[in-house]
Amino acid sequence: MKKDVINVALLGLGTVGTGVYKVMKLQEPEMKAKLNTVLKIKKILVRNLEKAAKKVDDTSVLTNNWQEIIGDETIDIVVEVMGGLEPAGTYIKEALTAGKCVVTANKDLIAARGGELLDTASEHHTDLLFEAAVAGGIPIINPLKHSLSANYISEVMGIVNGTTNFILSKMTEEGMDYYQALKIATELGFAEADPTADVEGYDAGRKVAILASIAFHSRVTFSDVYTEGITNITSRDIAYAREMGWVIKLLGVAKNTPEGVEARVHPMLIPKEHPLATVSGSYNAVFVHGDAVDDVMFYGRGAGELPTASAIMGDIFETARNITHDSTGSTHCGCYKNLPVKRIDDIISRYFLRMEVEDKPGVLATVASVLGNNSVSIEQVVQKATVGDNAEIVVITNHVRERHLKDALLTFREMSAVKGISGFIRVYG
Repeated sequence: MKKDVINVALLGLGTVGTGVYKVMKLQEPEMKAKLNTVLKIKKILVRNLEKAAKKVDDTSVLTNNWQEIIGDETIDIVVEVMGGLEPAGTYIKEALTAGKCVVTANKDLIAARGGELLDTASEHHTDLLFEAAVAGGIPIINPLKHSLSANYISEVMGIVNGTTNFILSKMTEEGMDYYQALKIATELGFAEADPTADVEGYDAGRKVAILASIAFHSRVTFSDVYTEGITNITSRDIAYAREMGWVIKLLGVAKNTPEGVEARVHPMLIPKEHPLATVSGSYNAVFVHGDAVDDVMFYGRGAGELPTASAIMGDIFETARNITHDSTGSTHCGCYKNLPVKRIDDIISRYFLRMEVEDKPGVLATVASVLGNNSVSIEQVVQKATVGDNAEIVVITNHVRERHLKDALLTFREMSAVKGISGFIRVYG
């Protein structure tokens, strides 16, 4: 279906929406050669017309009325960059039902209702693309769906939140505590005024749900993902980790195991020679392990106006080509399996424990005995004197099922010789 012009509606003109508008303008000279058609922004839905007018060349494209978009049969592609579950979810579903293709960066919505919306797109033979919903400008959704589709993928893991990576990088490289690093992240715009979604792992959790669903062909929603943030990580944890040859990162992990899918986000110790250990600042990186390709890594800017706009524009270009070649409607859900999702207590991992104990003979042996009685063996241990009569013990365990380690922690909390458990961090590998 040859179309000389493909009309686009943009829902939202915030940071990302403005980026899409800018990149669309930058691409105009080469658009015809790349797509054999021209993209034109016909409408932009905004809340505040006066504020939005300062960001565009032609104010006639601005509207605050959704009906002007959904009722316009000449609009072919709707680009949603509003964020949030509603009204974005309603707008996207109505657009798909009306036969319009949709591109979105909305990780919250895709993590919660992606299956439903993809089914709607398939039913109405239209496209729903969401590359920008995970890892900003890094291409990862399209490679999982297409380039790596001939692989049995057993693991997708990595750094998928730039805010927490920036904070942990400051703590690691400059010795800051958590609150100092958060303050700088906020001042530089890497952290929101309310950073909860980032620092508690919720943002990364939504991305893990999306990645796991695509990689393992089984629906995983945000509620399935175990999330734990970085607010309890201290400079002492980071110093001990460094001394023992590790770096602490907030990782999203999705594994396809014989017992079911693991989908989790939490701080982890990784070896200092691991490529992820050198991913610093606001950068993201994602590792994928497939049976044919082995290990591949995707690295780049995980957020920001233009990196995210780059991913959105890639989806817009793909959809435009599909419209031109009358091939829309191929982006079905692909979740043809129904795999169980494991509880966090059932995962097997190594662990970093930092404990304050009485500094007297026999305590370390007692700690080792409690761990051994709960099927936990020790790989590394460091003991240092601290203030007063207490010493600090740092233990890295061998692989153990998490519930067994938690049983040992319950015993420690009842022991008078153990004054406190200051750190509990999982270890990658």
